[in-house]
Amino acid sequence: MSTANVKPPSADSVASDSVSNDLVSNNNVSSDYDFRFGGIRRLYGQRAFDAFRHAHVVVVGVGGVGSWTVEALARSGIGKLTLIDLDDVCVSNVNRQLHALDGTIGQPKVDVLAERCRLIAPEIEIVADTAFVTPTNLAERIPDDADHVVDAIDSVIAKAALIAWCKRRKMPITVTGAAGGQTDPTRIQVADLTRTEHDPLLSKVRSRLRRDYGFSRNPKRRFSVECVYSDEQLIYPGADGEVCLQKPGSGDATRLDCASGFGAATFLTGTFGFVAASKVLERLAKKANQPAAANATQEESQ
Repeated sequence: MSTANVKPPSADSVASDSVSNDLVSNNNVSSDYDFRFGGIRRLYGQRAFDAFRHAHVVVVGVGGVGSWTVEALARSGIGKLTLIDLDDVCVSNVNRQLHALDGTIGQPKVDVLAERCRLIAPEIEIVADTAFVTPTNLAERIPDDADHVVDAIDSVIAKAALIAWCKRRKMPITVTGAAGGQTDPTRIQVADLTRTEHDPLLSKVRSRLRRDYGFSRNPKRRFSVECVYSDEQLIYPGADGEVCLQKPGSGDATRLDCASGFGAATFLTGTFGFVAASKVLERLAKKANQPAAANATQEESQ
């Protein structure tokens, strides 16, 4: 067949085809997202669903608690996650951390979780920040456009600094207490940081906030810092290999680390993480629905 009269496609038609393909691709992505997370929309409503899709949540500390928070947020359609943690996956993390598998030992926790999140939600935007937060680097680590921060770290100094930093900037933060030394997930509660009990970590954080950051010393005043904690009596490991309810003389048993200190179980740390994620979604949904509620009130008053 002769091709002498066949004209090559014009630049305009190529551009038009490219735009059409992009639109089809974008529509497919949107359709996939809607289908993938349709159960979330049917649970929270369209306004909240849209807010989740455009939200940026920062999770600081992605270990026994934070890893499960990340999982829940990714599976709830959160559009962007920033994960901050310097640690690598350790074999002793297997009892309580989502990412601890034979194939991931030695890898950075944030990288393993980022890869997992992309498999859960291909459209998600992930920032994997291999670092620890400190009182002097918060401005570098915590993005200004964050809609919510989850504190899942176990350092008193870093925890207090992060809470104070977020409070000064009116950035919503959900704090998690210590999840070690407990076996009853039904004892997990949510309260203001000033109202928690049976949690030595949070008690030390309160003291530091009052001493170093000017938080109120009035026991009746609340910090307005949402906190996930358990009121269960702590279980301490004994030197003889058994456990007890009385704090031993050595300070080693009050740590949660890879070799000693408090024991921990997935069903406990995971529940902490899931409750924290639920509070993030609750706040985002409430904010998304505020304009609608205000309009409804105005219409009723007219």
